[in-house]
Amino acid sequence: MGLRINDTVPDFTAETDQGTITFHDWIGDSWAILFSHPKDFTPVCTTEFSAVAQLSDEWSKRNTKVLGVSVDGVEDHKKWKKDIEEYGNAAPGFPIIADDGLAVSKAFDMLPAEAYLPDGRTPADSATVRSVFIIGPDKQLKLSMTYPMTVGRNFAEILRALDGLQMSLGKGVATPANWVPGEDVIIPPTVSNEDAKAKFGEFETIFPYLRKTKAPE
Repeated sequence: MGLRINDTVPDFTAETDQGTITFHDWIGDSWAILFSHPKDFTPVCTTEFSAVAQLSDEWSKRNTKVLGVSVDGVEDHKKWKKDIEEYGNAAPGFPIIADDGLAVSKAFDMLPAEAYLPDGRTPADSATVRSVFIIGPDKQLKLSMTYPMTVGRNFAEILRALDGLQMSLGKGVATPANWVPGEDVIIPPTVSNEDAKAKFGEFETIFPYLRKTKAPE
């Protein structure tokens, strides 16, 4: 059974290029983004890690830690980071898990329990390790998405989704399609008009079930 929204994510201890971490302790009181890759020194993944590195200040503003996962070892990660920094002109300061035993990939249901990496493996052997998990400070899964090997992930969208999660869970609202910070939000149908006015002030009723208001501070 795969992880579902609001499930508590697996805890684990793993080696990274920055030392040993225990996942739940590493998250602490922060949000966390776990993003995985099938192999080091692959083209799409290099561009993605660079994109994450370029957003370092944005993750910090949102009290969010980022953690990479790749099925290669620590020494490969350290060498690969040089390419990542050169490509994106930004140092990848986040750790990368050395998941060469596939324990993390299997715990997060990115690979079946019987999976293994053969000698002379290629990225195709771990192709499904191409996922993003956004995790709250409560250690529960808030959002996940999985991409194929050929489509680079849009980390601007992942950042937008993180903003939406922090707004909705923190302020008791929902966000409409294509929402970005600063735009109006949706009042949940479970909130009466009377309670909505007391909580949010003025709001717009488009349909009885669709009401919008300015995003709470």
